[in-house]
Amino acid sequence: MERGTAVVEFALVLPLVLALLFGLVEVAVVARSEIQLLHAAREGARAAAASPDTADAVRAAKQSLGEAASSARISVSRPAMVGERATVTIRLRHNVAAPIFGGFPIQPSANASMRVER
Repeated sequence: MERGTAVVEFALVLPLVLALLFGLVEVAVVARSEIQLLHAAREGARAAAASPDTADAVRAAKQSLGEAASSARISVSRPAMVGERATVTIRLRHNVAAPIFGGFPIQPSANASMRVER
């Protein structure tokens, strides 16, 4: 009678362990996306502070994002006065737990600002 209990217990616990593992991996992926967004926003803000053309800031942010740039929404606010703050905001669409539950979307975002140099 007790010979099969280990197999039954393993079969009951395995889905919980796999769900926990997938959850941890998904949290790591979202954290990586957040860090990548913050870095791209800083790159864009640096470009916006140095150049009066906002297209340079968008280009710098997209280059920093790499493959994720196609689904990112980037907005640049750059005043014309030197000393004011140029701000870059990036929003990204990400589907959480797509292979398991069909996924649900989240929108991580990041913004950065730097003083306009010229």
